[in-house]
Amino acid sequence: MSFKLGFCALHWRQPDLERALPALAEAGWDGWECRLPIEWMGPVSRMRRLCDDAGMPVAVVGAQGSPDTRDWEHVELNKRRMEYAAELGADCFLFMNGRKPDGAAATEDDIRAAADGADEWADYAGQFDLELTYHIHTNLLVDSIDEWRLYMSCLQKAKLCIDVSHAELWDYDPVQSIVDFYSQLNYVHLQDYSSCTVREPGNYNPVWVDVGAAECLDFKGVLDTLVDKGFNRWVTACPQAPPEGGTEASQSARDSASMRQYIRGLGY
Repeated sequence: MSFKLGFCALHWRQPDLERALPALAEAGWDGWECRLPIEWMGPVSRMRRLCDDAGMPVAVVGAQGSPDTRDWEHVELNKRRMEYAAELGADCFLFMNGRKPDGAAATEDDIRAAADGADEWADYAGQFDLELTYHIHTNLLVDSIDEWRLYMSCLQKAKLCIDVSHAELWDYDPVQSIVDFYSQLNYVHLQDYSSCTVREPGNYNPVWVDVGAAECLDFKGVLDTLVDKGFNRWVTACPQAPPEGGTEASQSARDSASMRQYIRGLGY
């Protein structure tokens, strides 16, 4: 297998990493995606020790907010996160779009301006040999196949994270999207949902479940295509939406073993 498989800890809040990371390793993952605040992670030396002790490297660090927002304080906060991610040895720095302007559809100028902001972030991260990756996501600024294509055509430096579930929600075959955007691809999210009663820009309402629980798309076809294309970066699996009040991180890590078992059953 050329790519590495990780767990996306998008729901973790104030986790006990000394317990949660070994539990992820026991579940069978190669690494994890981190979206925690720097204040919780502490010094890079501490995070590196925790990850090394568990054999669970940070694959990707997430932004706080979006490069669509050009406010100076916001940009500076994310520059610190990029510096942190680079020093920690993350493979890339993940961001999403912000919300649509006043809840309305985005204009072409909105999308081009957002891409310019992303490339400015990518230019800053590049001095640390850190790549940016744009996570496609429904209900945000870019919210259709045509808008996605336009945004990607505008990006000159930032790369792409295809979340296959969001591609499918836009009625873009996930396998075909990987083929079409492969030259810009540097990260992949696997995510699954059991139902989605509204499928229109700004109003998608999927019920998120563990990968493999609903098989909303051809996950084996996605992974086979990545192998065929020689993809050797990170693929992470996203867990179900947590119950109200959340799930303790160590329990979340233990629960993730079912997703890893499902992917193993696909041959990976």
